[in-house]
Amino acid sequence: QVQLVESGGGLVQAGDSLRLSCAASGRTFSGYTMAWFRQAPGKEREFVAIISRSSGDTSYADSVKGRFTISRDNAKNTVYLQMNSLKPGDTAVYYCAADPSRRYSTNSYNYPYWGQGTQVTVSS
Repeated sequence: QVQLVESGGGLVQAGDSLRLSCAASGRTFSGYTMAWFRQAPGKEREFVAIISRSSGDTSYADSVKGRFTISRDNAKNTVYLQMNSLKPGDTAVYYCAADPSRRYSTNSYNYPYWGQGTQVTVSS
């Protein structure tokens, strides 16, 4: 089992930056593929970014590529999402998710562990 707790969300203006953090419990954090997803009101949950267990691989949704950066600190059991040049379309609840398998998947169904989410609101 792993518990995930997100933080760092808030209300910002377009063009601003935010850094989300996701702290994980457990001693095997380094063995998890980690990802960020988001869900806007009335929309389905969508993939945002993924990072491999060793941080050697990262991938992003086209909508955030070049603006968002995912990283992890396995010593601190934490994954981050640096979000720059935020747009109103980025408004959503952001969730971190953990997959203990060896998969590297952008499909939310492959993630058994989820945080409670943190709200990001970007005003125009």
